[in-house]
Amino acid sequence: MSGGQIRHDSSTAADGDQKVIPFRPRTSAQPPIPPVTQPNDLAIYEQNREPDDYRHRMIMNAAAGIFTIALTGFGIWLAVSIADLRKTTDCLLVGRRDCAIITVHHN
Repeated sequence: MSGGQIRHDSSTAADGDQKVIPFRPRTSAQPPIPPVTQPNDLAIYEQNREPDDYRHRMIMNAAAGIFTIALTGFGIWLAVSIADLRKTTDCLLVGRRDCAIITVHHN
C-alpha cells in the first residue's frame, strides 16, 4: 500500500454488500416559487371589540403584583421554618436536651 495505491480485497466484501453511492445536489426542473409577501398590516390581528379599560387593567396588575409578593413571602417563611425544624431535629437526634429556642421578653 505504498505510493498511494489502494488494494482491493474481494475476500472481505460479503457478496457485494459494499457500494459507493455518489451524492449529487438536487436540482429541480422548475425554479422555486418565491414566498407570497403580505403587507405589514396588523389590522387582521386586531380584535378590539371592547374599549381598552386602563383603570381595570391597572387594578388587575396591582392585584397580581400583591399576590406575587405574598406568595414569595410565604415561600421564604416556609423555607425558614423548615430550616429551623431541621436544626431542632438534628439537635434532638444528637441527644441534646436544650434544643428549644427560648424567647426573652424585656419589660
